[in-house]
Amino acid sequence: MRINKLAIALTGSLFVVVANATPVSERMITTFEAASGKSADAAAGEAFWNRDFNGKSCTTCHGSDVKQVGQHAKTKKAIEPLAPSVNPERLTQDHKINKWFLRNCKWTLGRECTPAEKGDILLWLSNQ
Repeated sequence: MRINKLAIALTGSLFVVVANATPVSERMITTFEAASGKSADAAAGEAFWNRDFNGKSCTTCHGSDVKQVGQHAKTKKAIEPLAPSVNPERLTQDHKINKWFLRNCKWTLGRECTPAEKGDILLWLSNQ
C-alpha cells in the first residue's frame, strides 16, 4: 500500500495509508511521478478536480462527490462512482485509466493532462 505524507501543523508529519489504492493505481502513480519528477499530491488532485477550466471541470460530469453516481454533461448517461471504496472495479485497469484521462482531459482542458496532474488526480481518487 502507498504511504502518503500529510503535514499536520500541530503534530509534525503524519503518515497515512491510502486504503483504496489498487496495484494498478499504485504502479501508475509511480510512473506518473517518475515522468513528472515530483511526488503525487492528493490535495493538488482534489484542487484540480474542482477547478473550473472555461466553464468545464471534472465535477461537470463526475460531481464533486466521487462516491456518488455522476451524469455525462451531453448525453445525460449515468457515470458510475469513481471512488474505489464504493466501486471496486475502478482504478483496476491501466488501459481504462489512460483512455479516460486522455478523453476527459482533452474535453475539460482542451489538452492532455500532464503526468504530474494525472498522478495528483489518481492519488486523490485512490483515497476516496
